[in-house]
Amino acid sequence: MDPVRNPYAPGAGQRPPELAGRDRELQQFEVVLERVARGRPERSMVVTGLRGVGKTVLLNTFKSMAMQRLWGTGKIEARPDRSIRRPVAAALHMAVRELAPRHRAPERIEEFLGVLKAFAMRDTSAAKGTSHWSPGIDVPAARGRADSGDLEIDLTELFVDAAAVATDLGVGIALFIDEMQDVQVEDVSALCAACHELSQNGGPLIVVGAGLPHLPSVLSASKSYSERLFRYARIDRLDREAADLALIVPAAEEGVEFTQEALDALYEAADGYPYFVQAYGKVAWDLAPRSPITAEDVRVAAPEAEEELAVGFFGSRYERATPAERDYMHAIASIGDEPVATAEVAELLGRKPSSLSPARDSLIKKGLIYSAERGLIAFTVPHFGKFLRSQPI
Repeated sequence: MDPVRNPYAPGAGQRPPELAGRDRELQQFEVVLERVARGRPERSMVVTGLRGVGKTVLLNTFKSMAMQRLWGTGKIEARPDRSIRRPVAAALHMAVRELAPRHRAPERIEEFLGVLKAFAMRDTSAAKGTSHWSPGIDVPAARGRADSGDLEIDLTELFVDAAAVATDLGVGIALFIDEMQDVQVEDVSALCAACHELSQNGGPLIVVGAGLPHLPSVLSASKSYSERLFRYARIDRLDREAADLALIVPAAEEGVEFTQEALDALYEAADGYPYFVQAYGKVAWDLAPRSPITAEDVRVAAPEAEEELAVGFFGSRYERATPAERDYMHAIASIGDEPVATAEVAELLGRKPSSLSPARDSLIKKGLIYSAERGLIAFTVPHFGKFLRSQPI
């Protein structure tokens, strides 16, 4: 069939043509937006899940929903080697720029931009000579507000001032943070404290984060009240009905159908994971000679889809690991696909658990494994164990 008309989109953070199986999360966020707009108390939101389940897609959809309501929005992607001070400043700058044309008091916007500039310039982690950050902010930096150098104090004051600008317009501001588990430990504490202050004074600014399954434990380790601070949404693989819809609806718009046997084969291959659904659907479309797409078409397409996943989805992550880290991952994979005990991995490798801590910690920082709970670890990528078992040790 015509590959130009292929509707499937197996890309990083790329929205699929049919966002199936996420109605509950979308409804939850709709409630959050509505309550904040009405001045009702509401928690910020955190979405967690494995790689490839659509966290970034959902985050971007939330951002679009906020923009449709004329909110100010900004988005960052956290990195373990970088403070969030400058990225947050840039994101809030973008959010307030969206609101500024509708604000009746330009001096209020200028006051906030002065505070924002002062906040950004106190980035102690910036390289020498690069501290004067001013992307299009022509106003002088304010003094005595969000410029103490203590991120917890500064971020709280910045959020309160940003929320006040949004209050003037009767809307809100939403800050979206992808890969939130990579926010530095001190910064997580500051972020939680700022959100806590906002939740107490009812300011219309929310933080919406997305991260790996262990993100809630990262937040709770920072502030004990974080479990009450955020509304948590855990997303996983799609059920059979949603996975079928993700394939059928886009195809129907192009006048193409699937046989029931083809849908059975695709669900078995993709196991309901959204990224895999798109990957197998795309190759099956490209290789099928005509509509309807059959189980035989899927059988022929599967090896090519698996090869693409092995190179792009699995292989790129595997290549980032050192030899010692690969040995550790192979040991996990040989035990099974469920969370495994670190002691069991050490026993299999004939090592003391303490001697394997550097490899384990490095893999966690690289986002390849996560600690499901104390003493247990698991892969962040679905079917990664299956991929490793097919690789030479």
